[in-house]
Amino acid sequence: MRIVITGSNGLLGQKIVRICLDRGLNFIATSKGDNRNPDCPEHLYFPMDITNKLEINALFESYYPTHILHTAALTNVDYCEAHPEECEEVNVQATKLLFAAAVQFEAHFQLLSTDFVFDGQQGNYRETDAVNPLSVYARSKVHAEEVLQGAAHTNWSIVRTIIVYGEGHQLSRSNIVLWAIESLQAGKEMTIVNDQFRMPTWADDLAWACLEIIRREKTGIFHISGPELVSIYALVTRIALFYGLPTDGIQPVSSTTLSQAAARPPKTGFDLTKAREALGYAPLTIEETLALLSR
Repeated sequence: MRIVITGSNGLLGQKIVRICLDRGLNFIATSKGDNRNPDCPEHLYFPMDITNKLEINALFESYYPTHILHTAALTNVDYCEAHPEECEEVNVQATKLLFAAAVQFEAHFQLLSTDFVFDGQQGNYRETDAVNPLSVYARSKVHAEEVLQGAAHTNWSIVRTIIVYGEGHQLSRSNIVLWAIESLQAGKEMTIVNDQFRMPTWADDLAWACLEIIRREKTGIFHISGPELVSIYALVTRIALFYGLPTDGIQPVSSTTLSQAAARPPKTGFDLTKAREALGYAPLTIEETLALLSR
């Protein structure tokens, strides 16, 4: 295998790089700008703008990849709502460019997607359930998925996931768990929504699943997340209790009281049966992952 990893400076990208290094897999890590991951050797890093066809072609023609793990995306939901054209360019048009290159090189293409493709009215979603996006970001991910689903080239996989968390190097964005820990340790007052339900995903589990899909030569859609459906309020409360931090500063609120630009699905969560049976996927519980954080 010769793997190209887009978004290698991001949390998931860094975890995939780590597993590739541990397993001795051949890979090239790419992100826009400099390599911010000290674990990734510079000779295995290629700076690339995923919206630039010439830069994509240069990488593919020099490396000739067999697999592309496309983790790069614009994921700030409210930012996407205010910048729909940029969201379209990064999440959809870049996917078209990368997928076209994958088709040309007869490579497997894996797209990272999201639970936000669903409207959250049902929950416990299966891979075969109908999508109904509520926001600009969610629609961009549906359109990116459709690029693959409508193609004659069927050597692809789509990995949908939910609230990815964990530790990484020089991340451009934090994640809900690290933010909650830092806020709780600082004794800050926190207002947390109690009417949005998710299955938070340990980044290491997700990275393992992404690589396991290509190792087992699987195709199609996979739902990959943590094993527990919780409200965001319950998640933050469990984090506080795990670390022995006070919970009296955590105030539950309804999402209707927040001035969020983009609509969120109230309840997602995945049926993980396919991932468990096809991949042997066995995600860690929230407390098991908290024990692995350097806190």
